[in-house]
Amino acid sequence: MPNIIDYLEEYRDLSLSQRPVSPVDALILAELSYLDWTGFVSEEPGKTTNMQEVSQMFFELPEGAFKKRLRTERDEILLKFLGKSRRFGQCSLTGAEEIWSEESEMQFAALTVLLEDGSVFVVFRGTDGTLVGWKEDFNLSFLDTIPGQWAARDYLEKVAEQYPLRTIFVGGHSKGGNLAVFAAAKCNSLVRQRIQSVYNNDGPGFSQAVLKEDGYQEMKSRIHTFVPQSSVVGMLLEHEEPYIVVKSNQVGLLQHEPYSWEVLEGDFVRLKEVTEGSRLVDQTVKSWLSGLSKKERETFVDAVYVLLQSTDAEHLGELVQPGNIRMILQKLGQEDDKTQRMLLYTMAQLVWAAARTVQNEWVTEDEKVGL
Repeated sequence: MPNIIDYLEEYRDLSLSQRPVSPVDALILAELSYLDWTGFVSEEPGKTTNMQEVSQMFFELPEGAFKKRLRTERDEILLKFLGKSRRFGQCSLTGAEEIWSEESEMQFAALTVLLEDGSVFVVFRGTDGTLVGWKEDFNLSFLDTIPGQWAARDYLEKVAEQYPLRTIFVGGHSKGGNLAVFAAAKCNSLVRQRIQSVYNNDGPGFSQAVLKEDGYQEMKSRIHTFVPQSSVVGMLLEHEEPYIVVKSNQVGLLQHEPYSWEVLEGDFVRLKEVTEGSRLVDQTVKSWLSGLSKKERETFVDAVYVLLQSTDAEHLGELVQPGNIRMILQKLGQEDDKTQRMLLYTMAQLVWAAARTVQNEWVTEDEKVGL
């Protein structure tokens, strides 16, 4: 089935004035936030680089250096089509900001696209696979807010100040979607009034403390949340805005990949609801977290992070290497009895939550047939 690349190829000759920004465009721009723009796009919002020109700069790099700047090989095709399209080729890029702090446990990146229709699209990057990025995500289980969210708020206000007369769109994928919603909800009221839409592509939700605030309630009708049919990440924590289910050509967690989302006739292929598996995972995680205090969640996440830091790995994918697995087990064996018991107890709670969820589903099905 067609995806965002096929969409871009089909609509490449239509300007944004002819065909306004769509949810598929928002996902394309969210994917751009994952590229490494260092040296090509200024960090200062006032200095811009043309999309066509920056695309050419990418392709003039040696192959190895070029590929290091991409999240996936499919970004190469996307970048080529973007540079050559009428739809995005004359857009300008600016404000390519990145912050990575192990001390603050923050992984943040953002990009601003000045669209040819006169609007501004601010996009935030999702988790980049580093251990710090992973830790920041899991901090959401026991913190109402994380540093990256406030960095997103500050970034949005900075861009809005630089371009005071432009309509604003905000978006992102995964954690980037969460940052987009938070930034829009927390920015000052004058900026909020200029925001036309916020696009949250399979990003996690928030604590009740954030959802109850006036800024979120004001923005709720302008938040457009999309999740694949077997969503896991996008179902985490709480949402009050409705979500739209998108068909993915992948299975399980692989549906989180933007290039797997199916597109037809200029829009996502939409489904009525998420799968039963997605719903069960959502219920299990919520049940698990509700059975733990915030302090217990924090202690568990910090302890797991310490175990992972004992390896030579910087990215999650490196943890499966035999040497790193051995180091994790050795570190676990060196932990005191209290820590070991806490880790085992918390994981047991997750297993029990899963069992309770499945049992409840069986009861519900039995009740449906009158048993």
